[in-house]
Amino acid sequence: MAVLQEQATVSLNEHARSFIAKVENRTARIGVIGLGYVGLPLALAFFKSGFPVVGVDVDASKVQHLLEAKTYIRHISCERLAEMRDSGKFTPTTDFASLQTVDAIIICVPTPLTVHREPDMSYVTGTAEKIARNLRPGQLVALESTTYPFTSEDLLSGILERGSGLLANVDFAIAYSPEREDPGNPHFDTHTIPKVVGACAPDAGDMAEALYSAIIGKVVRVNSMRVAEAVKLTENIFRSVNIALVNELKIIFDKMDIDVWEVIQAASTKPFGYMPFYPGPGIGGHCIPIDPFYLTWKAREYGVSTRFIELAGQINSHMPDYVVQRTADAMNDRLARSVRNSRILVVGIAYKKNVDDMRESPALPLIERFQEKGALVSYYDPYVAQVMPMREHAALADMKSIEWNEDVLASFDVAVIATDHSDVDYLPLLKTVDLVVDTRNALSGEQRAAFADRIVRA
Repeated sequence: MAVLQEQATVSLNEHARSFIAKVENRTARIGVIGLGYVGLPLALAFFKSGFPVVGVDVDASKVQHLLEAKTYIRHISCERLAEMRDSGKFTPTTDFASLQTVDAIIICVPTPLTVHREPDMSYVTGTAEKIARNLRPGQLVALESTTYPFTSEDLLSGILERGSGLLANVDFAIAYSPEREDPGNPHFDTHTIPKVVGACAPDAGDMAEALYSAIIGKVVRVNSMRVAEAVKLTENIFRSVNIALVNELKIIFDKMDIDVWEVIQAASTKPFGYMPFYPGPGIGGHCIPIDPFYLTWKAREYGVSTRFIELAGQINSHMPDYVVQRTADAMNDRLARSVRNSRILVVGIAYKKNVDDMRESPALPLIERFQEKGALVSYYDPYVAQVMPMREHAALADMKSIEWNEDVLASFDVAVIATDHSDVDYLPLLKTVDLVVDTRNALSGEQRAAFADRIVRA
């Protein structure tokens, strides 16, 4: 056994030396699977650093868009896509057999929840099965999708080994490096956000560290894949818990006639021991509403309760109901009318400001709650022209954004600001709609003073 282990170590070490040499001279071919909000920026980052890139996606429309240099992600310009396409160093395809030609395979596929709020690993397992059929010795496989600890060691590694006949960390390397993309953030991008990397074999870790160091300023190496998987969950559970706290404070302070936004602004002046988080109509995006449930699900296997984490999820998921009730109360008090048969405009349907991503957006359940109460609901979003089909909000598919002008806005009884896009001019809204409910502190102090009789903050 000792002889076999020594031979395996030598074998992987030889692969590692060859791989790292290719990375250093920029001849390593990089395969990125999943060309969405995580995979496409990553592919661009490798391309800009001089690497040839193969981008694989099961969505043929994405591949066609890339072949035509047409963007489907707002913060990635057509000019950047055209540069990559015309270079001859980028190949978008739906063909997984192309992975046979690459040195590194990076998996950036979704990890959503099932209808029972449990991890849906079908995208990872399906992708792993396709990789296994095309895996060759010497390649590095790195998973970036958010997941529970032990996914890479047990699930991913097992599928790759069974399907290829190769051994992880013997014939090929495997690593985990959680994505940390923040779409729409002008201060950070793929190159500048530190990258956590974990592997369970030293040579595999060396390969992954060398790969990501070639495109990212700072790589933080941890001792195992399970640690790296836990890092990503911890980051987003931290945000979920703190957002839940400030959402609960908003409800409490509202009862006391205390402005939570003024409280947060003043508390933020403390130079230590405090970090500001902001309330809203709920939480959205591909991470914060989902990641905590990956840990709570895995924790049950170990007989550990996650009451604190689950309570935060309950508070955040209740916020759309709170906003609807606040709106209904304000309508009754100020307009002497009920929600039923009222025309309500939801302003902003993306999950956060200045992006076109509506995954898990709190605006979606907000619309559904109003509809359940009999309201006639429309939405406006400068970045989301139409609601795409989704499993959990199927009835909202094909809703289209209204036009933003005073004539159209005047037809609504109430407007609820759910997403505070920076380039929305709220003045026409304030001039024409009798009640504006601001859930994001989007309106300026001057606007709140000038239209105090029309504005409610929720």
